[in-house]
This record gives sequence, structure tokens and C-alpha cells, in this order.
Amino acid sequence: MRAHNVLIVGGGSTWTPGLLKSICARKNSFPINRLVMLDINEERQKIIGEYAKVLFQEEYPELDFHYTTNKEEAFREDLDFVFVQMRTGGYTMREKDEKIPLQLGVIGQETCGPGGFAYGMRSIRDMVQLVEDVRAKTKDAWILNYTNPAAIVADAIGRIFPEDKRILNICDQPENLLRSYGRILDKDPREFDPVYFGLNHFGWFTNLYDENGNDLLPELREKILSGGFRPVDYEQRDQSWLDTYSMVEQIVQDFPDYLPNTYLQYYLYPDKVKQKLDPDFTRANEVMAGREKRVFEECERVAEMGTSQESKVVHNDAHGEFILVVAESIAYNKGSHFIVILKNEGLVENLPEDAMVEVTASLTANGPRPYSVGKIPTFYKGLIEGQFAYEKLTVEAYLEGSYDKALQALTLNRTVVSASKARDVLDALIEANRGYWPELRSERPAPALV
Repeated sequence: MRAHNVLIVGGGSTWTPGLLKSICARKNSFPINRLVMLDINEERQKIIGEYAKVLFQEEYPELDFHYTTNKEEAFREDLDFVFVQMRTGGYTMREKDEKIPLQLGVIGQETCGPGGFAYGMRSIRDMVQLVEDVRAKTKDAWILNYTNPAAIVADAIGRIFPEDKRILNICDQPENLLRSYGRILDKDPREFDPVYFGLNHFGWFTNLYDENGNDLLPELREKILSGGFRPVDYEQRDQSWLDTYSMVEQIVQDFPDYLPNTYLQYYLYPDKVKQKLDPDFTRANEVMAGREKRVFEECERVAEMGTSQESKVVHNDAHGEFILVVAESIAYNKGSHFIVILKNEGLVENLPEDAMVEVTASLTANGPRPYSVGKIPTFYKGLIEGQFAYEKLTVEAYLEGSYDKALQALTLNRTVVSASKARDVLDALIEANRGYWPELRSERPAPALV
């Protein structure tokens, strides 16, 4: 079994320790020869990097590991996989993404609504640069991308690099849901054969087959309706995530056909969800005061003590393990099933061909082999077409520097709806994102004051 050379972009992320721990746990199924972590934030990178040194010394001493802020050291000709988890602007900009919309009366959330719009407009530039940096050195490395908001990033990258077949956009939320289903049903989620359709953070499970071909979705639906829904690792989750998962029961009560992605709460019940959000203490503040603080303090403790034994720095391994099992399936031509983001091209028969849909696919050494889901009912089709139009206009606003398309995008989004609110939020976000976004210009005269 050939060992691989791997680069992690965004090594200073609070999710990186889970990824590093998973690398150790899966060293026999996905052996790595050289691992490099790259981040532009030297301070964050060093804290995680020093933790990694201790971890690998104890659990993976044969691994050639180092971390850097120098792109010349990171991007090399012999790379096999690049794992990408960038956050352009860090938590400082995430906080603005969430608070500015809330202050103006609409949903403020990291990847949904105006917050996701702002984040996407920032992420595109850095993702394009990342692909160019990798491809300047190697045409063969697989780029596995976690960078959010995944739907907008995937659409932009697909337009800018249409011939690059070794970029795969993935999200760990369907994986988290499958693990949660496994806990509810007391079954191994890796044995599930799911049928799923939608866009990223905007999709539904239609079937959940077991190893014998039995559809477990009806049983799972009844368990959710009678006992609620909690994430697989609910003992370690922040309250905001528990609130998010608790909304699944409401969605299933109102729309029982399929099982929803948790993010649909923001689009189906924006008024109800907005009432629960604190404009002065958002999810970004919760993370900075909670997970981020815990992770960095624990990494510093491990580095100081010189041992990672009994460390509790990792609280959710789905993020880290998922990208590794995806890489394994590609590297060793396993053909395992995963829910990934791909250009539609008929996979969902009655959706636009160019939509970046999230569906189940078999991952091989030659890339994904997706499974079509046929036609979907009118209600779900209508929701998805509206969301896709928003995502498409967002990408076009970035590529064309178009204020008009940015305004159209936000007006279409179900978390906003009002054109006047869309304009207010857009203008505020433009001001907050100077230096990150391209300049947006309007081809239309300014509205007259009345």
C-alpha cells in the first residue's frame, strides 16, 4: 500500500487536531509519507503544530511532519492530496457576517443568508489562488475542499477551472447526520446506503438502506417524531448546535416526506429562528469563548507537558475522519459511497444542469461516479431552484463585480426576501468587507429619495 504526501491548508483551524488524530488512527488504511500544514496565521499554526509534534512522536513517529507559513515549502511537485479548510477573514469577519444582518433585522448565520453571501464572496478569491498554487506545481494532486460556503465555492471553482477533474468539494454535515442516525438506530453508519439530493446545506435524505436493502428511513422518522433528534456527539456540543438539531423534529412534522439537513431551519423558519438569535452574542462569540479557547489551551498544555495521552482536545472526529475516508476511497480505488458536491448534469432530472448538487457517489481513483435520483417533487424543486439562483447570482456578482446581481442574490434568499432589507444589508456588508471583496458597481442609477 503506497504512502502519500499530504498538505493541510488551514492548519491553524480548531478542527485540525481532530484531523491529526484521525490521521494517526487510520495510518494503516491511509499511510502518509510526508504531512505539511500551511496557514497564514503563524500564531495559530504554531500552537496546533507543536501539539501535532507531540501527538505524532507518540502515535506516528515514522511520519515526516512539519508546519509552515511559507507557500514555497508547502506546494511541491510530489503532492498527492491537498486538504483545504480555509476561513478567509477568520472569526473576526465571521462575527461581522453574523451580527450585521441581525442588526438589520434578518438572519445572521455563518453559511446561510447574508452571512454566507459575505463569507462566499471572501472565500472565492483565496480558493482560486489555492488551486493556482497547487496546479503550478502538480496537475495530479487531488484537492479535497471543506472551505465554506461549499455551494458557492464549488460553483465558482467549477466555472473558473472547468477542466480540472481533481477538485472535489465535500461537507461533513451529511456525514454528521448519518452518524447521528446510526446512534439513534444502534447501527454502524458506514453500512448505510443513503439516497440524498439537494444543494450544500440545503438537502434531504429520501431513503436510508441497510446492508440487506431495507429502508430504515420510516423507522428513523418515527423515532425522531417521538423522541426528537440530537447529534451523535451531543454531550460535547455547544447549545446553539443542540438548538439546531432540535428543529429537525419540527421540520419532519411539517414536511414528513424526507429527512432534512439541519441547516434548512434557517430557510423554512427564518422568523422563528431569528427570534432565538442574540445579535450581541452570536455563534462566532460562542465558538471563540468555547471551542476555540478549549482547543488552543489544550494544545498548549499538550506541547508543554510533552505528551498527548489522555488529552481531550478532540471532541468531534467526523470532520477529520470523513476527509480521510474520502481520500482512502480515491487513493486505493475502493469505490465507497459518500455524499459529495457535483455538477448536476441530469443527476436530479428536473433541476438545472449547471447546479452544484449534493448527491451520493461512489469515489474511485478516476473520481466520483454519482447516482442519479430522477425527478423530485415540486415543493423541493421550487426551494432548490430559488436557492440555486441565489448561489449562481452570488458567484456572478463576484466574477463580474456586479452590485446589481449581489442585490438580486440577497433579495432571492429566503432568509431575507425584502429587497429593501437586502439593499441595507448589502451596503453594510460591502463596507465591512473592504479589501476582501472585489469592488461592486451598479449599472443602474441610484434610486430616487422620496
